[in-house]
This record gives sequence, C-alpha cells and structure tokens, in this order.
Amino acid sequence: QVQLVESGGGLVQAGGSLRLSCAASGRTFSSYSMGWFRQAPGKEREFVAVISWSAGSTAYASSVKGRFTISRDNAKNTVYLQMNSLKPEDTAVYYCAAGLMSTIPDSYNYWGQGTQVTVSS
Repeated sequence: QVQLVESGGGLVQAGGSLRLSCAASGRTFSSYSMGWFRQAPGKEREFVAVISWSAGSTAYASSVKGRFTISRDNAKNTVYLQMNSLKPEDTAVYYCAAGLMSTIPDSYNYWGQGTQVTVSS
C-alpha cells in the first residue's frame, strides 16, 4: 500500500516556476514508477511525466518537454516536478501516481489527492 500527498501548487504568473512534491508512505515506494498527471476543468486527465523506479528513465508529454523536469529521491520517498516557463494552459490540478511506467492513467495503482496549479497571463 502506498499513500501519496502532493504539495507545492499555487498561483504563479506566466513565465514563472513552481516545484511540486509528492511524498509517499510505505516501504515499497522505490519499487514503483512514479507519474505526474494533470486535469483541467472540463478535460480528461492527461499524462505529464513519468520516472522509473531507479530514476534511470523518464518520459514527458510533448506539451511540457523542455520546460518540466521529473526527479525522485527514494531515500526521502519523494518525487518532484520542477515546472519552468509556465503557461496559462498549464493550469490544472496536478496528481502524482505510483504504478507501472506508462502514460496511461489505468496503469497506476495509487493516486494522490491533487494540488492546484494556476498560471495567470
């Protein structure tokens, strides 16, 4: 069992940066790939980034590649999402998830409650 708690969301102007954190409980955190997804009002949940259990592999949505960076610290049971050059279209609730290394939400077993990111123009 893994419990996930996101933090770090907030209101930022376009061009600004935020760093999201996702703290996990449970001894098996390091065995899961960790993903970040986001959901804007009226839209489906979409993939943002994923990192393998060893941090040896990462993948990004084309819309965030070059602006966002996913990382993890298995010693701290935490995964991060550094978001730079934010755009108004990045506004959404951001969720972290634990599961298989995939871009598909159904591949993840555990989800956090989400943290709101709002980017003003």
